Amino acid sequence: MKHIGNLQYAPGSRHKKKRVGRGAGSGHGGTATRGHKGHQSRSNYSQSPGFEGGQMPLIRRVPKFGFTNINRVEYQEVNVATLQRLADEQLLDGGVVNAEVLYGLGVTRKKSAPVKVLGNGELSAKLTVTADKISASAKQKIESAGGVVTTNG
Repeated sequence: MKHIGNLQYAPGSRHKKKRVGRGAGSGHGGTATRGHKGHQSRSNYSQSPGFEGGQMPLIRRVPKFGFTNINRVEYQEVNVATLQRLADEQLLDGGVVNAEVLYGLGVTRKKSAPVKVLGNGELSAKLTVTADKISASAKQKIESAGGVVTTNG
């Protein structure tokens, strides 16, 4: 029977935190669970990221060379053969091809990245293609099939 005089916390609901470095009676006196000597036993210890215990760190072992252009524009490539396949499957509404259509059909992965049309494959469908860049061979194939090519910018 529960009375106000014999109320208890639920089993496992209360845990006493081990208080480290509070003398011999705490059960964690002496070294206070830090072991003996060395960096990690000292106060204000912090380890730099990438430190490997004195071993030559990976970032210093791996050779570094070359140049990375931070202004590089990474285009998503779509071949003329892919456009023909989409036309054959009648997925292109009115023969209009642009970045939004290609993204919607899952041909391109990134919504914001620019698209370049390349001339690999054959094209017989009459398409209106709008892209950020178009190769000369792709432009020639699209126009010879009776299509229209426009570039953004």
